[in-house]
Amino acid sequence: MMLHAFTLLAAAAVARAETADKVPRAAPSGTAAWAAAHSSAAAALAKMSQQDKVNIVTGIGWDKGPCVGNTAAISSINYPQLCLQDGPLGIRFGTGITAFTPGIQAASTWDIDLIRQRGEYLGAEAKGTGVHVLLGPVAGALGKIPHGGRNWEGFGVDPYLAGIAMAETIEGIQSAGVQACAKHYIVNEQELNRETLSSNVDDRSMHELYLWPFADAVHSNVASVMCSYNKINGSWACENDHTQNGLLKKELGFQGYVVSDWNAQHTTNGAANNGMDMTMPGSDYNGRNVLWGPQLNSAVNSNQVSKTRLDDMAKRILAAWYLLGQNAGYPAINIGANVQGNHKENVRAVARDGIVLLKNDGAVLPLKKPSKIALVGSAAVVNPQGMNSCVDKGCNTGALGMGWGSGSVNYPYFVAPYDALKTRAQADGTTLSLQSSDSTSGVSGVASGADVAIVVITADSGEGYITVDGNVGDRQNLDPWHNGNQLVQAVAAANKNTIVVVHSTGPIVLETILATAGVKAVVWAGLPSQENGNALVDILYGLTSPSGKLVYSIAKRAEDYGTAVIKGDDTFKEGLFVDYRHFDNAKIEPRYEFGFGLSYTNFTYTALKITPTAAATAGPATGATIPGGPADLWETIATVTAVITNSGAVTGAEVPQLYLTLPSAAPSTPPKQLRGFAKLKLEPGASGTATFNLRRRDLSYWDTGRQQWVVPAGAFGVAVGASSRDVRLTGSLEI
Repeated sequence: MMLHAFTLLAAAAVARAETADKVPRAAPSGTAAWAAAHSSAAAALAKMSQQDKVNIVTGIGWDKGPCVGNTAAISSINYPQLCLQDGPLGIRFGTGITAFTPGIQAASTWDIDLIRQRGEYLGAEAKGTGVHVLLGPVAGALGKIPHGGRNWEGFGVDPYLAGIAMAETIEGIQSAGVQACAKHYIVNEQELNRETLSSNVDDRSMHELYLWPFADAVHSNVASVMCSYNKINGSWACENDHTQNGLLKKELGFQGYVVSDWNAQHTTNGAANNGMDMTMPGSDYNGRNVLWGPQLNSAVNSNQVSKTRLDDMAKRILAAWYLLGQNAGYPAINIGANVQGNHKENVRAVARDGIVLLKNDGAVLPLKKPSKIALVGSAAVVNPQGMNSCVDKGCNTGALGMGWGSGSVNYPYFVAPYDALKTRAQADGTTLSLQSSDSTSGVSGVASGADVAIVVITADSGEGYITVDGNVGDRQNLDPWHNGNQLVQAVAAANKNTIVVVHSTGPIVLETILATAGVKAVVWAGLPSQENGNALVDILYGLTSPSGKLVYSIAKRAEDYGTAVIKGDDTFKEGLFVDYRHFDNAKIEPRYEFGFGLSYTNFTYTALKITPTAAATAGPATGATIPGGPADLWETIATVTAVITNSGAVTGAEVPQLYLTLPSAAPSTPPKQLRGFAKLKLEPGASGTATFNLRRRDLSYWDTGRQQWVVPAGAFGVAVGASSRDVRLTGSLEI
């Protein structure tokens, strides 16, 4: 009986996995599953004292338990000490775990099957270590500021893509019986002054950009949501009535609980009365400044916080526990357990298929058993001090696999570019010369005479509690680190077949590199984690044709983005016009647009077909509220298909993307917005059909006057192409 809710969710997930095509899957309504979980929670609540209820919502304090966040066990209902643990790419502080690729790399694959599998493996490792709540995935920061320190933890700048990735990851994690935690809620877009600044956002931008992927998370029955450090329109995120109660719990129908970011709570009563349900870690980092616990007890006894509200907090936490079936047979906490299994296979696949080929002049790639290769750069080798020598990866020394901060994990092993290239070179009888420094002196002696020269450069970022090379979380600029431009110039001066490999947490300006004679190829290798070198060799040698696509635009100048890190409060003056929406609206030419990526083969697009359903009507969504919002928002109201053919000579995968242009009845709307994608793996000469199911929400805009999602009447422009600017097929949909 008490396992009923989790059984419902698991059965639905299996059914979807068996019937899904290569299109984003729609989560079922979680209404029945949540109702069963809340019923079990209500029965347990009746057995709990007020002190039990206070204990279940209050962390036991910083560094006082086996996990980064812990609550006390409740013996009256056999509720365990709850374990909350970072993070979005694996089990922080684990010693037998997999260092999964960061979210930004997973998104760059545009492959929902790999993203789902990554979530499943994250969940399996969390359960294997006894972690009840895995603190991820990340939908905020969305990444409106390219310098933003933690953008790499999320899934890129587009809310549609981020939403699909959130849904797949959450459903994957929770299929293992682990609670996912969607974070950081909300508009937490920079590290500078993150604990004091106010993100002042207009209502429409909030809904269409920043809330959008959280709606997907709620629709996929996410167990918990983490409120962020910043203020939102002047009120702290963790005691913001509008965002927590109004948007999340009422408008989106969220049935789980809101947990604070660590030490993000500011008051006892304000947090309780305005929607926060659990405080973490329960104290500040000095073990003092406890705002709930005894203080919450006193507030309830003095009627400053109602007993009904305390019951609601505890019930939501219990419901999440029952929803995931954690009340029976859950493993004991053991962060040191070996839980890796075969999960490195997903790391390599995501690292490989998230690589984006930006430039390939003269078909210098793939490599064909060259007689001599030169490899240059400190990022070509493992950090000489050790792969895990920097706490929370707080350095940029050696090869780069992830950014820094609480979202990082320890590597169980690390294959650097040199390691994998050396293995391949030995097998081919290729001579491999290495310069593992970033000095330009001596480069000529290494690079000259080689068939190709590979230079590896990086740009890093992370969480603001660590400063690396003067970068306090956010990047100071969009240049490559360690004089990367000059290093490339020196290598290319000595070798006319120079291949530049970029490992970066986000976009860098490539103009100097692209203007350098001799640079024949640019391989955007992103953040590949422990399989760094293996994934790179897979692409460099054509073992797999590159199929990654950019999840942000690469500009010609940093100023072209129209956003930057703000020293004071951020007014979000750009509104809806972020990244490619901004470039399109302002008619600015990026160097490489959102969705761009080359292949070793070619693809042709034909046979666009647009089919509206009977539900394709203009007007507002008026359905009953289910997890994620009005039920009719999630209904398919049109289907678009296109035939993609591999017209080249090698096997490859293409990511056709669908962009919509809304009718003029929707005011001040971006010229086009991503509303569908698919990934088709095709043999030479083979064709496949890309299917894009358009939901009512995909055709809607947020009407601030009516406070509703509205499908505008008129003709919708439909564009299907290989990127946001490489449009191959166009049509229209009349509503």
